[in-house]
Amino acid sequence: MERSKIYFVADVHLGLDANDPAAREKRFVEWLRSIRNPETKALWLLGDIWDFWYEYRDVIPREAARVTAQILNLVDDGIEVYYIPGNHDIWLYSFWQEMGVKVLPQPQEVELGGKRFLLGHGDGLGGAKWGYRLMLRIFHSRVCQVLFNQLHPWLAYRFGTDWSNSNRRKHGGYKFKGEAEPLYKFCADKTADYFIFGHFHDSVDMAMPSGGRLIVLKDWIGDPAPHFAVWDGGSLEIE
Repeated sequence: MERSKIYFVADVHLGLDANDPAAREKRFVEWLRSIRNPETKALWLLGDIWDFWYEYRDVIPREAARVTAQILNLVDDGIEVYYIPGNHDIWLYSFWQEMGVKVLPQPQEVELGGKRFLLGHGDGLGGAKWGYRLMLRIFHSRVCQVLFNQLHPWLAYRFGTDWSNSNRRKHGGYKFKGEAEPLYKFCADKTADYFIFGHFHDSVDMAMPSGGRLIVLKDWIGDPAPHFAVWDGGSLEIE
């Protein structure tokens, strides 16, 4: 059987202390198992799979264990796995690459089955408020990363997860602003059949001026059903 299905998923936020994180991890593990079949060609992880990920040389998050095992099973089966980091899992250094996962920056323009796709997490594309841009510069700063690396992992993860939970309580319930959204404006002058992103925690399926579709994948936090998109070589479905 020829492999033809390509899956896209974002914003699982493993480890986030909201709406039963253990059940959310279990659903994601079960979903990864379900796509481990002869029809699956590739999986695109479009950021914020973990709510906080910081990769020490010898330490990865505890929440990573079962999910990591399933992702590596996919790789071992010959399924291509791509990971575009989000704003919560920026710090991917070498672990995933060594395991056979291709870690790529956003946006990525690829051709799949004769169709053009523009893929990414979505944060910061088209512009962002100065405070958010400053935060991203700090997160990407090599000096800041070296300093943060000096913290004991227990302290670093307590800080990272507490900060993320606090930020979620302050900024939860965001609604995509349609044509006024910077991401929409970023995509509007580009040509692609499908623009697929995460980040906004909202379900979006909009027509673009170029004739393509802008897809924003909903998060896995509040709804017990898995949210993802699948391309079968002929059509794109939002599940």
